[in-house]
Amino acid sequence: MKKFSLILILIVLSILFFACETKTEGDNTNGDSIKTAKMIPIEDFFKNPEKTGYKISPNGEYYSYLAPHNKRLNVFIQKIGDKEGKRITNAVNRDIVAYFWTNNDKILYLQDTGGDENHKLFGVNIDGSDSICYTNFDKVKTTIIDRLRDIPNEIIIGLNKRNPEVFDAYRLYLYDGKLKMIAENPGNIQGWLTDHDGKLRVATALVDGVNQQLLYRTSEKDKWEPISVANFKESFSPYFFTFDNKNLIGVSNIGRDKKAIVEFDITTKKEKILYENSEYDVTGIYYSRKRKVLTSASYTSWKRERHYFDEESKKHQKNIETKLPGYESVITGITREEDKYIVRTYSDRSLGAYYVYDKVSEKIEKITDVSPWLDENEMAKMEPFEYNARDGLKIHGYLSLPKGYTIETAKNLPVVINPHGGPWVRDGWGFNPEIQFLANRGYAVLQMNYRGSTGYGREFWMKSFKQWGRKMQDDVTDGTKELIKRGIADPKKVVIYGGSYGGYATLMGLIREPDLYAAGIDYVGVSNLFTFMKTIPPYWKPMLEMMYEMVGNPETDSALFVQVSPVYNADKIKAPLFVAQGRNDPRVNIDEADQMVAAMKKRGVEVEYLIKDDEGHGFRNEENRFDFYRAMEKFLNKNIKK
Repeated sequence: MKKFSLILILIVLSILFFACETKTEGDNTNGDSIKTAKMIPIEDFFKNPEKTGYKISPNGEYYSYLAPHNKRLNVFIQKIGDKEGKRITNAVNRDIVAYFWTNNDKILYLQDTGGDENHKLFGVNIDGSDSICYTNFDKVKTTIIDRLRDIPNEIIIGLNKRNPEVFDAYRLYLYDGKLKMIAENPGNIQGWLTDHDGKLRVATALVDGVNQQLLYRTSEKDKWEPISVANFKESFSPYFFTFDNKNLIGVSNIGRDKKAIVEFDITTKKEKILYENSEYDVTGIYYSRKRKVLTSASYTSWKRERHYFDEESKKHQKNIETKLPGYESVITGITREEDKYIVRTYSDRSLGAYYVYDKVSEKIEKITDVSPWLDENEMAKMEPFEYNARDGLKIHGYLSLPKGYTIETAKNLPVVINPHGGPWVRDGWGFNPEIQFLANRGYAVLQMNYRGSTGYGREFWMKSFKQWGRKMQDDVTDGTKELIKRGIADPKKVVIYGGSYGGYATLMGLIREPDLYAAGIDYVGVSNLFTFMKTIPPYWKPMLEMMYEMVGNPETDSALFVQVSPVYNADKIKAPLFVAQGRNDPRVNIDEADQMVAAMKKRGVEVEYLIKDDEGHGFRNEENRFDFYRAMEKFLNKNIKK
């Protein structure tokens, strides 16, 4: 599916989930002993899966998947019917995490260096021959604009090699590696969109940094013409063309609070709503390339929900769900003829398995479990959890309790408060190894979708503007106090932990509520809003005006920045602090962690500080994940006596 949307802000954390298992004794309301959970080794939660990332070749003859080789995820190819696969890549320094089939004979994949996020595009034949780096440019990031599924030897990519702040569009010819610029970015375009024939015909630009302009051309020979302008707070994000290549299908919240699936008429400049939900943003839209019909839309309540436009798609999805009861089922791969699907299952207690579904026979066959060493019966359930913030705003979240407890029986447990990164994303229901690890070690874990989290409409999102460390932090605090009020949390054993914005929220939690939290863990978190704004990646700079409106302007809001920057308020922290950081982080510069640690040490307070020289915004390499979570467990055991 061809899709792009205006990225409102790119602070979104690609956080590595972690989980923890616990040998825990507790008391229920009757004083009965809770069954002790089986202690599970840290490595079982955080090691690479045996096989994952399954895809199917366009002709349906091969599977591809990711599997460890020398501790790094590499791409393997397996002919359907064979017992063993063949490794075709040789990643040694960093996992391959994003790859795809470009035709029946070739795999493409993206890989960065040490977490710097300057991804390069590589290609390799399915027999392992002709391995090539197509975009071997220093300090240049490659993005995929269109995989051109119907043009097997070409793709369209974005590169910021001419200007590090913007991405130009290039057509890449795969068999000789030649690049042809097909659209030069004038400096304000944030996304490109092709039609169903692979022609670049739509672009989204920023005007004055805050207004979104939709540009259109009838053909690649014509000039770009603006067809709509809207403020970033309410905008239309085109996902793909209608099947006649005349209009656009996408997501819009223009004139409404909740995002809806719409068809935008290029001639009349009007929208027609195809599907909307009164409570949640609808952001997913899917279609059949072969049959040329819209199939379904999706949104997230506390779980993923679907609306079907197409009875055939509904029939097959329901058939899959009937054959795989108790799990969420997602189609992750499909053949060109759409006769075979790769299906991935998951739940809150399982990373699930991969299956192949034959659409003609309606039979499903298991390929492999993702993490067979984890027994889902030993895992914690993730339950929806709601509370009202102090100003009356309803906050949705998830509460995971150690095995053997329910909300009714959980009393005086040690708790980890886990605000998500972003901040303009949301937590969802599903398996989170980080949460499971902590639950296994005896902790209840609360994740809250504080104001600003996406999926709940424009008004809820905008309530976060210039509220870093203020009302957004109140939502985290109020969730913590709600657990204490209900008797679930032991008020002396509450820890706050998060990554990226969640790391920032951890630091601000320790500052604003010095007696509420017994300890804090800051993972790649922001500590100084002034320096954070100065060290953002160059391709975020066109969006600075939006950031100023959403976070604050370091010049006009300097007093606010001092008030809500942890580094200037470190004297208020009383609880033990653990900081973890990747040296090559392009989003949250290592200086953010260094400043915070220095500020604490200046007060004579020792801070545990873990730096990984070969990581960026989150630890990707397996051995670094192990080190981080071992250090986390040691820190918790030292400071939170269960």
